[in-house]
Amino acid sequence: MKELALKYGCNPNQKPSRIFVENGELPIRVLNGKPGYINFMDALNGWQLVSELKAACGLPAATSFKHVSPAGAAVGLKLNEVERKIYWVDDMGDLSPLASAYARARGADRMSSFGDFVSLSDVCDVDTAKLIKREVSDGVIAPGYEPEALEILKAKKKGNYNVIQIDPDYRPDPIEHKQVFGITFEQGRNEMPIDEAFLGKIVTEKTELSEDAKRDLLIAMITLKYTQSNSVCYVKGGQAIGIGAGQQSRIHCTRLAGQKADNWLLRQCPKVLNLPFKEGVARPNRDNAIDVYMSEDYMDVLADGEWQKVFSEKPEPLTREEKREWLNQMDGVALGSDAFFPFDDNVERAHRSGVKYIAQPGGSIRDDLVIEACNKHGMVMYFTGMRLFHH
Repeated sequence: MKELALKYGCNPNQKPSRIFVENGELPIRVLNGKPGYINFMDALNGWQLVSELKAACGLPAATSFKHVSPAGAAVGLKLNEVERKIYWVDDMGDLSPLASAYARARGADRMSSFGDFVSLSDVCDVDTAKLIKREVSDGVIAPGYEPEALEILKAKKKGNYNVIQIDPDYRPDPIEHKQVFGITFEQGRNEMPIDEAFLGKIVTEKTELSEDAKRDLLIAMITLKYTQSNSVCYVKGGQAIGIGAGQQSRIHCTRLAGQKADNWLLRQCPKVLNLPFKEGVARPNRDNAIDVYMSEDYMDVLADGEWQKVFSEKPEPLTREEKREWLNQMDGVALGSDAFFPFDDNVERAHRSGVKYIAQPGGSIRDDLVIEACNKHGMVMYFTGMRLFHH
C-alpha cells in the first residue's frame, strides 16, 4: 500500500487528505479504527521518540502525545507505591515494564494526556492494553500486538479505537520535505544520535553525576528532539515530569515545564494523595479536581456547592506555605533545553524545582552568567553544542 486516504486534514474543511510515500510502501498497517491526519502526526513523531529512548536507555519506552508534542515520555522502570497511586494503577497488580513506561508517560501530566495518542517501543502486551483501555485515548502505535492485547484494544471506543502497527525496520529517506503556502521546504533529517557522547562537555565547577542522572538527561534531550520548539523538559527517575512546548520565550518554557514538574511532586503530598473522593468519580474528573485544588484557584473546587460534587467531605486547602515546604524536598531533577539559555533566570527557576543537572547547547553571549548561576546552586551543566529545534 503506497497511500491511505484520510477523512480530512487538520480541520474538517481541509479536504482532500491522505498520507503516502513516493517510493516503496507505507511502513504502517491500520489494524483497527480510522486514524486521522493529526493522529498520524502524533503517531509517527511518537514512534521516533520511543525508538530512540529504547536505543539510548536499553529499556521499553512509551510516550503520550497531544497535538504533535509529547505530554509525557518514560522508560519502563518499576513503579513505587506512591507512583502507582498517583497514576491510578494501584489496583492493577504488578505491571510489565512496557505498561510501567506508559503509566509513567501518561501519569506525569494527566491533564495534558487526556485524549492522547500512545506510542510504544515494544510489542504491546496485555498489561499495557488493559491500562490503555481504561484511559481516554485516541489511539496507539507499536511494532506489534499480542493477540489478546489486540482484542482488548479493538473493543475500545465501541470498536473504533485506532490501532496502528509500524514496521520497526523502516528507515526513511535522509532528505525530507514539507510544504508551506504552496512552497516546498527540503532539509536533511535530524539523524543526530543522542547518547552519552552527545551530552558534550561539563562547564560547571561540579562535575560528578550518577548514571541515573545521565540517563535522565538523555531522556530529556530525546524528548525535546520531538517536541515543538521552543521547549524545555524536566526529568526524574526515568520519566519526563514537566514539558514546556511551543513557547516563544525560553523562560516561559522553563516556567511552564517547572510548574508541571511541581504539580507532579505535589500530587505525592499526603494532603493531595488522600483527598476524600466520592465513590464513582471518574479519573478525568479526579484529575481536574486535583489540578484545581493544587492551584491558586482552589476555591473553584472547595466552594460550598462545588466540593460536594467530587468529595465526600470538604478538604482543607493546601496553603502556599505547605506547597513550598513540600516542594523544597525536590532534588536530583535533570533538565534539558532545545536551545541555549539566554539569561540566568532559567537556572534560577529550574533551581526552585529541584534541578541539579542541565544539558543545553550553550553559545549565548551570557554563558558566563548562566554557568555562574549553576555554580551558585551546585548544579552540573553540559554544553552539548547542538540545537534540537523541531517544527
